[in-house]
Amino acid sequence: MATPDFIRDLRATAGHQLLWLPGVSVIVFDDDGRVLLGRRVDTGRWSIIGGICEPGEQPAATAVREVYEETAVRCVAERVVLVQALDPVEYPNGDRCQFMDVTLRCRAVGGEARVNDEESLEVGWFPLDALPELEDFALMRIKQALGDGPAWFDPMVSL
Repeated sequence: MATPDFIRDLRATAGHQLLWLPGVSVIVFDDDGRVLLGRRVDTGRWSIIGGICEPGEQPAATAVREVYEETAVRCVAERVVLVQALDPVEYPNGDRCQFMDVTLRCRAVGGEARVNDEESLEVGWFPLDALPELEDFALMRIKQALGDGPAWFDPMVSL
């Protein structure tokens, strides 16, 4: 995945220490109820679309931007699906990050799904009953996006 310039700038002084970063995951549906997925370059696996918020960027704007950058699909954000602090990750170069993930459900409004950057091997629309193998992370978010209930959050809050 491409590292945003602002993170490269932070790493110049922060080194490999843990960075707390805002990110989005995006569940995009088309008018036929299919979900947009990308097969990632870094893992070779199918997943939902996602990315890192730029400084000052609203999560919904990040979602719309990331979907277009990765797939050439135009979309509009409809609602927040869930908010979750993810576990820390360490990349092969030693950089450590922890993401606050805001997952949004979006509706496609234009464009043709295609690989539109260096982050995806393939992109495509999938009927919900014919999804490729996906990690639990993506499956949980798709399931939550199908409902109309309130946004999900981890109820394990203690004061």
